[in-house]
Amino acid sequence: QVQLVESGGGLVQAGGSLRLSCAASGRTFSRYTMAWFRQAPGKEREFVAVITWIGDKDYADSVNGRFTISGDNAKNTVYLQMNSLKPEDTAVYYCAAGTFVVVRTRPREYDYWGQGTQVTVSS
Repeated sequence: QVQLVESGGGLVQAGGSLRLSCAASGRTFSRYTMAWFRQAPGKEREFVAVITWIGDKDYADSVNGRFTISGDNAKNTVYLQMNSLKPEDTAVYYCAAGTFVVVRTRPREYDYWGQGTQVTVSS
């Protein structure tokens, strides 16, 4: 069992930056693939970024070049650095963990989820 707790969301102006954190507890964090998803009101949950426990990374086209995912196994934490934020990035951001080693981008493939953190970008 893995527990995930996100933090770092908030209100920011367009062009600004935020760093989200996801603290994991429970089973061995370093053996999980970790991802960030987001869900805006009235929309489906969508993939944002993923990092496997062997270091492979992938990003949604909409955030590639602006967002960076990273992990700290010593702290059992994964981060999402978000730069050049746009109003369309406004959503609840969720951290997810999966017991596989490859890059996967569909929400249903992930086993554990955090409660989410709100990110609001004003224009």
